[in-house]
Amino acid sequence: MNTETMKKVILFALGLLAQTTVFAQMGYIKQATTAETPMTDKELWIKNGDRNIYGVLNQPQQHQGKMPLAIISHGFNGTHAFGRNYFEPLAKLGFQTYTFDFPCGSIYSRSDNNTMEMSVFDEKDDLKAIVNYFKQQPYVDASRIVLIGESQGGLVTALAAAEMKKDVSEIVLVYPALCIPDNWNERYPKEELIPDTTLMWKVPLGRRYFKEVRPLKVFKQIGKFKRPVLIVQGDKDQVVSMKDSERAVKTYKNARLHVIPGARHGFKPHELKQSVEQITLFLNQNNPK
Repeated sequence: MNTETMKKVILFALGLLAQTTVFAQMGYIKQATTAETPMTDKELWIKNGDRNIYGVLNQPQQHQGKMPLAIISHGFNGTHAFGRNYFEPLAKLGFQTYTFDFPCGSIYSRSDNNTMEMSVFDEKDDLKAIVNYFKQQPYVDASRIVLIGESQGGLVTALAAAEMKKDVSEIVLVYPALCIPDNWNERYPKEELIPDTTLMWKVPLGRRYFKEVRPLKVFKQIGKFKRPVLIVQGDKDQVVSMKDSERAVKTYKNARLHVIPGARHGFKPHELKQSVEQITLFLNQNNPK
């Protein structure tokens, strides 16, 4: 392995560690119900074949009938908990929000914590199953289903949206790890070099994870989604190159990139606040009503 490739792999690993550390440090402080944004939370399990997906559905109390829905996809070794940060700002817009644990997506997942079975493609199919579930619910405005994905969840969101062009109204990609196939193909340039287990900061990954993404042409796939896209990323991101997000903006028919100065991979509280502000602005601008 050459020096440049090793550097990219180390930075990718450090970034995943940093993201996990930020999530652990920030956590989530449960928001009190206020007169301005009265909300209700309920646990909701959704099935995808024999896979059971744990999540939490947040709904604003002040709206009746069919409501728009945002679905939050976490990143590598994340959980549904971080998605709670979106509850209050999206409830103010009249959105209900579903945040969930990808099966095998984290050692902390309530859906399944066997990360040796982690798969970008399984996560894509899980997200599609969640969209299909909510499309059938009488309390969901099926014409306004928004997908929001962070890091690896951003890649998963982009891939799922490309296959559900008529079912997803907008997508938001927060420091999306569109680089995953390229990074790991550089780390393991030949399939036979992929070991049975790769330990990524105490998170064991199986051979399948790396083998599956080898032929994936991310930018060829994601451009199939033609509806509005927002990408939010920090200009000091040590994992996701700004060039990838800039390329994604050019690949999509209708997309814009918001850059947060100084932000790395895993936002600090004030950076998260700016990100959420941009997301709510984006959703307001695309409000069909």
